[in-house]
Amino acid sequence: MNIRKIRFAVASLLIASMSVGMLGCSGGNESSIGKQLESQVASQVADIANSDSRLTGDLGENKTIKWLANWDINPDNTGKSTPIELELFHDRYNGVIESKVVAWENRYDALTNAINGDEGIDFFSASDMDGFPIGAIKELFVPIDDYIDFSDPLFADMKDVMDLFQWKGKHYVIVNSVTGDRCVCIYNKDTIAENGLKDPVQLFEKGEWNWDTFTDMLKQFVDTENKQYGIDGWWFEAGLSASCGVPYVGLKDGKLVNNLKDPAVERVQAWMYQLGSQNYVAIGVGEYGWKDHPEYIKDGKLLFYPTGAWDLYNDSWKEKYGENAMFVPMPKDPKADNYYIQSGIDGYLMVKGGKNPEGVAKFAACKRVSITNEKADQIATEQLYKDYGWREEMVEMLHKCHDLAKAHPFYDFSTAVSSDVTSLLDSNETGIRGASKGIVQWSEIVASTSSALDAYLNKYNNG
Repeated sequence: MNIRKIRFAVASLLIASMSVGMLGCSGGNESSIGKQLESQVASQVADIANSDSRLTGDLGENKTIKWLANWDINPDNTGKSTPIELELFHDRYNGVIESKVVAWENRYDALTNAINGDEGIDFFSASDMDGFPIGAIKELFVPIDDYIDFSDPLFADMKDVMDLFQWKGKHYVIVNSVTGDRCVCIYNKDTIAENGLKDPVQLFEKGEWNWDTFTDMLKQFVDTENKQYGIDGWWFEAGLSASCGVPYVGLKDGKLVNNLKDPAVERVQAWMYQLGSQNYVAIGVGEYGWKDHPEYIKDGKLLFYPTGAWDLYNDSWKEKYGENAMFVPMPKDPKADNYYIQSGIDGYLMVKGGKNPEGVAKFAACKRVSITNEKADQIATEQLYKDYGWREEMVEMLHKCHDLAKAHPFYDFSTAVSSDVTSLLDSNETGIRGASKGIVQWSEIVASTSSALDAYLNKYNNG
């Protein structure tokens, strides 16, 4: 195993963290103090802050940057420890982050109100992949071009990815890293062995983890009368769709593009219709009901639970999925030119009316150092093993997921254009999820949806 690569992969996680105590405030509420850091490790972090020559310049009188999200960068009452980048920001620039934490579904209402109220919110997470281009269209966010030097060694290798997030010729997303953990396929190795199935990890290593072997495993396992179910969760459609390599809504040459009629999209939708019509999709089948049951992975009742790897970034994943839970990327489209998976980003958007954009740029530099500095990513790796109890094979597989995403970045903007577009496409009956439920053929969905989508996209493309 190349431990350097493994550490780099782990350090790119949003949750890469270490125990250093509280450095900021959270919307007026007291944050709990994180786990105390051993003095030796604290000294190592301070050394990184003081010795890495890529952290340049200073902050002026304003040392505070304001963050709005549904989670706190600072330690909070969940016992989360302080991220490396935050400690670097404090040590190198004496910087502090003030967090305004809101409910996930209220993020954009809260952001709009904060902008209108001149609260000076400086930055917002880009990692949910729903902020661009809608935030540029609605002028919630501002271009980053005046604050991020794309020739800076810290950001130069992210320039090509940041170029993908341009609107009207301006860059809008500070990309810290490309991630491949937005949707992984979680399963239990015990269930695989007990049913005489081939281990997905082994299939993946042999280059045989694809739609065909995925379907074969479902065919062998699923028996709804005996309470053996196939695919569960709310993210599998997007995860499987990405494997064809063509997004439902793309962004090309600064224009939004409707790809619903693309042959690759038609191919993946026809396959998902087969999965749904054969009862391989668990939700709504037999006694399963309309609630997801990730705990069935542990119980041996469910074969696959596709979801974000973030669901394993804790110390309780074994209680949900079992001691021998494992994951692989979503299966490859055997007819695609490359192995595509949903790509994510760890990144930030600069908010309109922010008072300290320079501070956000300095914090982003600290984030990049936490990812690319060898000592920093070593600490992150140790924390992942120590805090979350991951096995070595899990860390290796996470690295491989990140590698796939970096090799062929795949971004679908269908949920990031407008609420109208989201409502149109995210529907069980008439949208992109209808076929996967075995409800409606894709040709019918395209016939009822494509023209309306064109109208929405033309409206935004034409200003």
